[in-house]
Amino acid sequence: MSNALRIARGRFGRVALLDMDRPLVRHAHPHCHVLLKVEGADTQFSVRDRLVPLTDESAVLINTWEPHAYAHDQTRPKTVILALYIEPQWLGHFRPNWATSHAPDFFACNVGSITPDIRSRTRTLAEAMVQEPNSTEVHEVLLGELMIAVIERFADWRAVPNSIRDLTSRPMLDFRIRKAVERMKAAPGEISDLDRLAIDVGLSRAHFFRLFETSMGVTPRVFLNVQRLERAVAAVADGTESFAAIGDQLGFSVPAHFSRFFHDHAGSSPSIFRSVTRLSDQDFETPR
Repeated sequence: MSNALRIARGRFGRVALLDMDRPLVRHAHPHCHVLLKVEGADTQFSVRDRLVPLTDESAVLINTWEPHAYAHDQTRPKTVILALYIEPQWLGHFRPNWATSHAPDFFACNVGSITPDIRSRTRTLAEAMVQEPNSTEVHEVLLGELMIAVIERFADWRAVPNSIRDLTSRPMLDFRIRKAVERMKAAPGEISDLDRLAIDVGLSRAHFFRLFETSMGVTPRVFLNVQRLERAVAAVADGTESFAAIGDQLGFSVPAHFSRFFHDHAGSSPSIFRSVTRLSDQDFETPR
């Protein structure tokens, strides 16, 4: 069964060292998302509707809100994967326009050939997470060096708009979709009927689903599940509540359904995720 080996968190977002042998459902993230193989069998991800390889020679590069799934081949052994979920604001400390890594086309291609330097830095960060799980400052330095190497190689960041004029030229979000997004973010556990949400914001079901996916790049269901997952990750990692209570707050009336949801999206059971996260709690402080 897939599970987390280590979790590192900080201003940068989070990094998960995952031992994977089962698929993940189609999902997305509000982060710049990079997947690097550490050891084990070569594997693959489905990004949008295309299979892309994750091997010793290639990385998988996923833009914010880009739908993807882990497409594990059940005939192959496990793969240890370093999964990076990086906050755009943190990247902005390295280069001002790296903060636009939340753009839907920051990575032009979903797969890229890695260098020996990137492979070595991936291994170094993974080993540091295993050997020094509470050394958040060390993890952040190593992650910064790895992300610089990744972005310099795979992102055409010099072409990313950074002027006010360029930024204002982007299309505005429809006010009805904005209202739906705000409601999902504010209380994801209270939304059980997306058809009802469409009516509440003044759209027919068909128009709502079409306009939402065109505007946000993902379906309303995927977006809502992202909000649930991010709340769940924070509650599982930082809180003391039972998983049944967390699940209930997020709209799961049956505890087993919450555990399955968490495992299918995060690649780990809630109990393992909580235990490995707390290995690093000594030095971790939630960003304000």
